[in-house]
Amino acid sequence: MRAYQDMVFTTALRLLGNEADAQDVAQEVFLKAYERFAELSQSATVGGWLKTVARNLSLNHLTRYRARWRFFSEMAPDDDEGQEVEFPAPATQDQELAAADQRRLLEEALHRLPAAQRVPLVLYHFEDLSYEDIAARLKTSLGKVKTDIFRGREALRKKLKLDLEGELAGTIGSEVAQVVVPRATPSGASI
Repeated sequence: MRAYQDMVFTTALRLLGNEADAQDVAQEVFLKAYERFAELSQSATVGGWLKTVARNLSLNHLTRYRARWRFFSEMAPDDDEGQEVEFPAPATQDQELAAADQRRLLEEALHRLPAAQRVPLVLYHFEDLSYEDIAARLKTSLGKVKTDIFRGREALRKKLKLDLEGELAGTIGSEVAQVVVPRATPSGASI
């Protein structure tokens, strides 16, 4: 079971956005696994079972505390600048380090999103659920899920752009890896 503890915790953390809650859910997942140890110890699908239980318990936790957070679609949208953030593949020997930094930036930006934006994004992009499955699990309409995922992506894009600008502003020298943040022109092409 130790081999799966990071996966279970990460799944819960992405959905809940709170380390303490994610630890509680992870502990609950492993308690459930302990109850079914005889079945799971010989199962080749134990990882999938643990991930599904972690996802379901995280969603149950969010449902229990739903009154504490508002849906993103209930808030007024911000101005849309139409800028995209892209992470080009590093061309240096520091490829792994750059990828880890990008992953860290993404995770930090994702955790700063409100739960109503983060949860549908995580379910869609990390858990590979369809829009219909997300709507069913969150007990909301399909249109609302699509809207929240779109708005969540836009908010995430803006947060990533600000994070990248902040990191680049803090660096000095010509040896710094460049991250290109293309801007859209009126014709829709990126510069």
